[in-house]
Amino acid sequence: MYQLKFDEKRCLACPDGACLVQCQYLKYEADPARKEMVKIFRGEDSPVLQDCVTCYACEEYCKRGNHPFYLINERRENKGILTAPRAITRQWIHIGEPKGKYELGRIGKIALSFGFMPQLKEITKGRLFEDVMPSYFFGQEFFCNVVYIHFANTKVFKERLPVVIENIHKLGVEEVVFLHDECYAAFTSLAPAYGMEVPFKSVHYFEYLYNRLTALKDLIRPLNVKVVYQRPCSNRLCGDSHLFLRKIMDRIGATLVQRTYQDETALCCGSIFRAMYGYDLMADVQGRNLEDMAQSGAEYCIFNCHGCMNALSPLVAARGMTPLHLIDLCRMAIGETPEGGR
Repeated sequence: MYQLKFDEKRCLACPDGACLVQCQYLKYEADPARKEMVKIFRGEDSPVLQDCVTCYACEEYCKRGNHPFYLINERRENKGILTAPRAITRQWIHIGEPKGKYELGRIGKIALSFGFMPQLKEITKGRLFEDVMPSYFFGQEFFCNVVYIHFANTKVFKERLPVVIENIHKLGVEEVVFLHDECYAAFTSLAPAYGMEVPFKSVHYFEYLYNRLTALKDLIRPLNVKVVYQRPCSNRLCGDSHLFLRKIMDRIGATLVQRTYQDETALCCGSIFRAMYGYDLMADVQGRNLEDMAQSGAEYCIFNCHGCMNALSPLVAARGMTPLHLIDLCRMAIGETPEGGR
């Protein structure tokens, strides 16, 4: 079984304990933060193991590449500390189980990954994707299984991810553009952290979008709109992709307005909290996040994750903002009118 690469010395030498000090849900000073992470590494009990809400952000806060969230997950699993009722965990694990059913387009050297999210198939249309479609794959056989780290279950992705890597490799693709953060993170963060080799190039669709918009720059008519962005928890596992967001906004003439809960201080959409920790935490996080959006003066709330869209779209609309996927906003900038842009 694959083992997490974690270096205790990096924690001991850490100058700021940023993984816990910057956490939006736990409150630690630098010294206690370092001590708690070392205790967790050594297999000792820590309140962090009970209190972590699985927002993934500490993976981004740690600038030493030492995977604090993955470690917390490992220890929770070892100690049998559940983050959700067993029935919910079993249901989620069953949903992603490979069943030999999948869908392939006309696979070329570059392919789009829809993972196991059918909504992604509906938004990859128009000029932005004409250079790669219809080369795509979809289904449980290509599902990254990263979601199970929300449930403190590393065993599932350790068993399934190597199989997924091989399934993609067998397609003969050289480069994969991932339409979902967790899928991209599976091959650029989790796989390296556990010593799994990935024999193809992984590209986040933010980078792909920026490059396509650059190629189509003559079609762009600046939108001149103000937007807020709901950053999903999954994007914390691939912070390199987040750097493209402002570049995309600049390219299409949209202003990403300054607000409290964005970039490193972003709050989750709250949907996973309800399943695992109850209504109160979800309501608190959503309430603060939505109020912050409403005070920004934005016209659009832009989403990257359909889970976030499902959770927040009606609430965003009730506050006078139009909910829209980032791809649809980009399509509008090149003169196309997706369903969500009307």
